[in-house]
Amino acid sequence: MGYKGSSIYDENDFFDAFLHRRNRPESPNNAMEKPAFLSMIGEVHDQRVLDLGCGDGSFGLDLCRVGCRLYEGVEGSTNMLASAQENLRTVQARLHHGMVEDFKMGRDVYDLITSRMVLHYIEELPAVFQSVYQGLKPGGRFVFSVQHPLLTSTPAPSNQRGGRSDCVVDNYFHTGERKEHWIDHEVIKYHRPVEDYVQQLLQAGFRITGMKEGCPEPDAFLEKKEYERRMRIPLFLILGGEKK
Repeated sequence: MGYKGSSIYDENDFFDAFLHRRNRPESPNNAMEKPAFLSMIGEVHDQRVLDLGCGDGSFGLDLCRVGCRLYEGVEGSTNMLASAQENLRTVQARLHHGMVEDFKMGRDVYDLITSRMVLHYIEELPAVFQSVYQGLKPGGRFVFSVQHPLLTSTPAPSNQRGGRSDCVVDNYFHTGERKEHWIDHEVIKYHRPVEDYVQQLLQAGFRITGMKEGCPEPDAFLEKKEYERRMRIPLFLILGGEKK
């Protein structure tokens, strides 16, 4: 039996180990996913932003520091929410405790809705995309990242000795639940091919505005060997859409 959604982050040993790994400067999220994500969202000055799965609030703090008018975050984990409240205490932010798929938003409210590395934990994604479309103002943007479908197709332990250096891709077109052994716990994710993410965005009404895979840059890594290893396997899929 694996952990679903944000529940894993309320296991204190996992939570502490995750933050230690996640906050390393050379973690893939910081070195690869974040720069690509920021380039996709572009200018946020004076915009109202909703972040689905805001984690510890560090991304929200970044957006507030560059001038977003209001930052709202949705987070299901009690541990993560407490960290977000602490990290965002000095800025204009509003936090909601609850599951992303259950969050109810009004119509035409936000200029930008983001979600970083969350949506692969959600089983029924079309309903989330439809809710996001409703919540955006006309011309509003939606940018999200997920674990790359080449990885979710056939999960392998992420804590292999020496770091993962290869990837087995199998059952790629078989969508659905996957169980991954991650930081000594079993976590449930949901696999979808790239095509499914794109088609579900289109079906919700979005115009696709961009796609990135977080291609690494040499300057982001202290060691050439680590850069070369990260060039082998795509870890992230980042997609952007605009409300018509």
